[in-house]
Amino acid sequence: MARLKVENLSFSFGYETILDDISFEVNEGEVVSIVGPSGGGKTTLLRLCAGLLDRQEGKIENSFETQSIAFQDPRLLPWKNTLDNISFGLKALGVPTKERDARAREIALQFDLEESDLTKFPKELSGGMSQRVSFARALVTKPKLLFLDEPFSALDIGLKRELQDHVMRLIDKKEITIFFITHDIMEAIRLSDKILLLAPDPGHIVKIFEFDKPQAERNDEYVYAETAKILSDREIIETFELELK
Repeated sequence: MARLKVENLSFSFGYETILDDISFEVNEGEVVSIVGPSGGGKTTLLRLCAGLLDRQEGKIENSFETQSIAFQDPRLLPWKNTLDNISFGLKALGVPTKERDARAREIALQFDLEESDLTKFPKELSGGMSQRVSFARALVTKPKLLFLDEPFSALDIGLKRELQDHVMRLIDKKEITIFFITHDIMEAIRLSDKILLLAPDPGHIVKIFEFDKPQAERNDEYVYAETAKILSDREIIETFELELK
């Protein structure tokens, strides 16, 4: 079984320690999220796990065959149209032009983009459309492991739920493993098998919350109840400084 295993990971920028002694696992088929205050090292941790930053101390074992990442900022290539942006990863993998265009078109339509949108350039797309393109680009290669860096945070409620539902369908089919960052506790509860609570100064894991109920069965009532429960947890209160003064 493939897994992402992190052991005793620490990381510094210059003399400032950003992460200290981080250990956890993401096993094949799991969805694991990180929550914590801004500036606590969440994005640094994700980028280390994705191989976008060089490891300094500790171990990172990633045995997934393929991976991709989607960011909060869509990061589309401005000189490429929608179809070419989506198929960019397939081109890097050496997929023939005809096949990659067909796969890119198929997933674009699944994300409710229109045929007329496929020839548009990023400057012609709305924020929501750009995020759809970014998500489609991350998923078109059918990665075994998907990293998500707050990809839903700038979206309106309807589009956020739409993309979350798409991710949940992949989860339900056991087609993907996900490691993601979010500031939204309800989002974390809706999607995650495990939530890692990362406290700052320096970033370290103070608690792990686990959920057994299948994501497809987590209705709003369940999410609200679990959110209330988590928000009353002492570690959450202290980490986010939620106590009234």
